[in-house]
Amino acid sequence: MLLPQFIREGAAALEALYPPQEARSLVLRLCEDLCGFKSYDYIVRPELEAPEELVAGLGRLLAGEPLQHVTGWQEFCGRRFRVGPSVLIPRPETEQLVRLAEARKPASVLDLCTGSGCIAWTLALDLPGCRVVGVDISEEALAIARAQFDGGPDFLQADVLAPPEPAVEPFDVLTANPPYIRESEKARMHRNVLEHEPDLALFVPDDDPLVFYRAVAVWAKQLLKPGGWGIVEINEELGDQTAAVFSAAGMEKVEKEADFLGKDRFVSFEKKL
Repeated sequence: MLLPQFIREGAAALEALYPPQEARSLVLRLCEDLCGFKSYDYIVRPELEAPEELVAGLGRLLAGEPLQHVTGWQEFCGRRFRVGPSVLIPRPETEQLVRLAEARKPASVLDLCTGSGCIAWTLALDLPGCRVVGVDISEEALAIARAQFDGGPDFLQADVLAPPEPAVEPFDVLTANPPYIRESEKARMHRNVLEHEPDLALFVPDDDPLVFYRAVAVWAKQLLKPGGWGIVEINEELGDQTAAVFSAAGMEKVEKEADFLGKDRFVSFEKKL
């Protein structure tokens, strides 16, 4: 099959799952990410054949797999991060969390619920000399995090819902992107997330949606330096409630931060001096 026909027919088929513009964009990205074809190649070189690799990749997209699982990576803060079914696919809004943390110029960072390690690795690579520790309960996720690049953070297996071990040296900054989507919100979500990303990293019970934030507050109290700063990604519908968790835990300067779409997306705080 010629590449122009593949793109045309592939986009039409994907419209069963995605809006037309997104379907076409996915096919073009598949062509570039798997085979290096630019978005204009099918126009200027209409004689190009669509390799079998593309046909197989399209089949996986039609089965509901995320593009990032088909290609094996997602760009985050200018770097390619390995992804798979055991970790969340990094989202653009989380890049903002990283930039806010970098602005503090920390010498040490603790990243909870680290998943793919995209936050921990970016901070370690962008801040040479910064001591970074990533924590996750999933050994499968940690295996992916450790394999991203050479050197970098220390990745440790631990349950954030359990009290932390005492730190030899406390941290300047704490970051976390914990599970925060309520079970009742599943009905609003796309099948490529529901069927292919880990429930463990996504969902919390409706009757206790802030369970991870209470746990993060405990880790912050025990492992942040006096005057240390923390930031967590949050459910946009629970901004005030999440901020109240950290205020109740004795944190100071608790503030909500909006993402680039103007939605409540982060809560930041400081540990008392």
